[in-house]
Amino acid sequence: MDVISIRGARTHNLKNISVDLPRGRYIVFTGVSGSGKSSLAFDTLYAEGERRYVESLSAYARQFLERLPRPEVDEIRGLPPAIAIDQKTTQGGARSTVGTATEVSDYLRLLFARTGDLYCPVHHLRLEVQSVAYMTDRLLVDAADKRLLILAPVKRQHVFEAQEARRLLDELQSEGYQRIRADGEVLSLDDADGEVWADGKPHDLDVVVDRLRVRPDARERIASSIENALSLADGRVIAQDMDSEWSAAFTSKYACPLCDFTAGELEPAHFSTTNPRGACSACAGTGERISFLPQSVVADPAQSIGSGALKGIDPKRLIAAAEALGIDASVPWRELDASKQEALLWGSSETKALHPPFPGAIPELDERWSELSAPEQAALQEARAPQLCRECAGSGLGPIARNVWVGERSAEGFTFVEASRMTLLSLRERLEGLKLTGSKQSIGEKLIAGAVPRLKCLESLGLGYLTIARRANTLSGGESQRIRLAGQIGSGLSGVLYVLDEPSIGLHPRDGDRLIRTLKDLRDLGNTVVIVEHDEDVMRAADWIVDLGPGAGEKGGRIVAVGTPDEIMQNPDSVTGPYLSHAKTVAQGTVAKKFSAAKSEWLRLIGASGRTLKNVTLEIPVGALTVVTGISGSGKSTLITDTLLPAMAGFLNNAKTPALPFEQIEGSSLFDKVISVDQTPIGRTPRSNAATYTGLFTLIRDVFAQTLTARERGYDASRFSFNARGGRCEACSGDGLVRVEMQFLPDVFVTCDVCGGKRYNRETLECRWKGFSIADVLDLTVDEAREVFAQQPQIIRKLDTLADVGLGYIRLGQNAATFSGGEAQRVKLAAELARRDTGKTLYILDEPTTGLHFEDTAKLLSALRRLTQLGNTVLVIEHDLAVAAAANWLIDMGPEGGDAGGEIVAAGTPKALIRNKKSITGPWLKAYFERA
Repeated sequence: MDVISIRGARTHNLKNISVDLPRGRYIVFTGVSGSGKSSLAFDTLYAEGERRYVESLSAYARQFLERLPRPEVDEIRGLPPAIAIDQKTTQGGARSTVGTATEVSDYLRLLFARTGDLYCPVHHLRLEVQSVAYMTDRLLVDAADKRLLILAPVKRQHVFEAQEARRLLDELQSEGYQRIRADGEVLSLDDADGEVWADGKPHDLDVVVDRLRVRPDARERIASSIENALSLADGRVIAQDMDSEWSAAFTSKYACPLCDFTAGELEPAHFSTTNPRGACSACAGTGERISFLPQSVVADPAQSIGSGALKGIDPKRLIAAAEALGIDASVPWRELDASKQEALLWGSSETKALHPPFPGAIPELDERWSELSAPEQAALQEARAPQLCRECAGSGLGPIARNVWVGERSAEGFTFVEASRMTLLSLRERLEGLKLTGSKQSIGEKLIAGAVPRLKCLESLGLGYLTIARRANTLSGGESQRIRLAGQIGSGLSGVLYVLDEPSIGLHPRDGDRLIRTLKDLRDLGNTVVIVEHDEDVMRAADWIVDLGPGAGEKGGRIVAVGTPDEIMQNPDSVTGPYLSHAKTVAQGTVAKKFSAAKSEWLRLIGASGRTLKNVTLEIPVGALTVVTGISGSGKSTLITDTLLPAMAGFLNNAKTPALPFEQIEGSSLFDKVISVDQTPIGRTPRSNAATYTGLFTLIRDVFAQTLTARERGYDASRFSFNARGGRCEACSGDGLVRVEMQFLPDVFVTCDVCGGKRYNRETLECRWKGFSIADVLDLTVDEAREVFAQQPQIIRKLDTLADVGLGYIRLGQNAATFSGGEAQRVKLAAELARRDTGKTLYILDEPTTGLHFEDTAKLLSALRRLTQLGNTVLVIEHDLAVAAAANWLIDMGPEGGDAGGEIVAAGTPKALIRNKKSITGPWLKAYFERA
């Protein structure tokens, strides 16, 4: 069939709609938020495709899979196998990364295991297995005519006991050896005193196996001496020139010839933080350890070590450590060099060589933590926090993985840790330029050929600034979705239905063209691509558009227009058409015209340098709408969400979340609180709804507690909660629905027979206010509730805010799990906007237009303008040009993403940014004004 035919779709608010979608095309579903786009795309099309696949499996296989309900639709014909790529921000476990999600890490692990060279972390010698013949030939060439000592390194940095040392000397004498080299000094065994070594300090001990001059006729003697040394020193031998400092070290095992560092054959598991063979033993592969903060250990920087500068540590041990480091214990702590402070806090080779060893003040306190009682641990909890593991420098990898290099170490080579911290763009360039030789070349070429196309695809989607070590749970919804999109393109599937949810989220307009090309590539493979989207450019590039509406919620759920973009623009019933044709634009108002930078007070964040930020100074006008824009990865969230927000929250709200590094902040006294509105979901349980999240339900329950019936019966507000026993219906535990388990079929939810879906028992429902029971109120829409509670100022304030952000159609008791992405975020925004403001509040919003249609964006801007008119300051991270054009002040970051970003390239009014040649957003903003 050439079409996907949908008949009688009734999922959620869909009004029994029927539509034909052309197969093998790039199709956009659009419409105002809540109009039914996701219900049609995900909850009908994709859900039915997934259900049919599961039903095609055997009964045995189905018992291990989730039983999927049939969507409310009469019939769908011509439905291909379906894959959904939605906005889930976490994939896999807590350690899932960009590299694991895209399989790039798998290729790199194999590349390093099969073509990498392992080096000793201490002596930086390449570890390789050497034969006795190879060692002999090397000495005959490199040490020709030299007088050599053939040494067996039996002990390295070993702390001897007196009895152990005497026993070792006796054994060597009994085996016929005459000389040893102790800490670089050659001694006769007759003159050696083992008790001298029992001083609590580490020593190096080599057995002199032979003394000889290297000549061609001495080949057999050299080989025999090497074999003896190898057997004596567990596969290691050292050749030392007696007349100079020349020496050579060899090993017959995969180990360092000079120390105890050893490894078996390299495997991909050595490069995985989730495998015991590859994970750092100190932090178990997490890259972080919970330990005492340095500031919590330093009691008084004005005091010396001997007089109590550090707390919790025996002063005698500290003084001994100070002497080992050459530190005067009477000097105040603050006057010590930073390197000396570091050595005392975290330990060094000198302090660890003491007897007993001193690991450092913080490691010693961490070791004692488990010995403390629960009350003692509770009292010290705030003194501890996650910190980068010092053993692996935050990489989570063990010593083997950290010291394997691919390519020449002195040239273009790099380690796995370096590869994981490169941007995807830099990693692709380094892989393409990697030079391997011999058998490693053919192996490496195949593995690089598998990784590079994936990296190129990620670059084409505007994600070249990410690293493969970036944790998946730190990605935005748009980033996560585009990563999975890249994986699907790499799979090369054909004849599949792909359903995507706003893949343009988080993309700067500059990168929009790349996304559109990628979507078309997916279509050109023979797939049908269905996208729920509001971006104008994505819609204009589509083959087919389905416009739902005309309103949201109960007022939506209908198809108002369908056809090509040109046909949608000419359709008078379309809600989206007038915006695509520019007959209608998002209103900008007059607020920006009244703004004067010269008359404004400013909030300044000076010297921000976290992650990729380049010592940035951020200036925000007080009482204005400021928009921070820039391409993905340019540092917007780092600067605002991870630096400014926690810094202001700490100053105004006494929040404990640490901010990324900055020098100082000016103008914070101009505010009395800071409020953040991010993209986290408001709840996923059936009991979560808009009324409970905004605090509206508490006020409504208080009203019902004051009704005559409630007072007569002694009911308090808790009686009207469907989460508490007493007032709720116990047959359904306040859910209104009862789950019926069906063998070999999906579980069925039926309306509770006892309460009829009202959630409450009969006695509670008898309490009425203005003729409404508590269940009746929860069934009201926001607009209907505004009329019912018109005389309740606190309630009407929250209801008005919900209506102002375009949510007048949702029902107060509507399950939060049924909200679209745009609805959920606006509920959260409404909850924050409903709080009492003093005109001195700093509001920080992260892409609030996510999921919003042009109509919804206009309502959002009106709400934000109203806040600034009251004197509040609104700071928005956003890519939507309509929001940027309506701003009083714009801050443009770039010039690129990742390490190439982290700078403020331009700042000023929208008109000023258009004239600024350094601005990345300016050209797109200019085009927006011209077409508006």
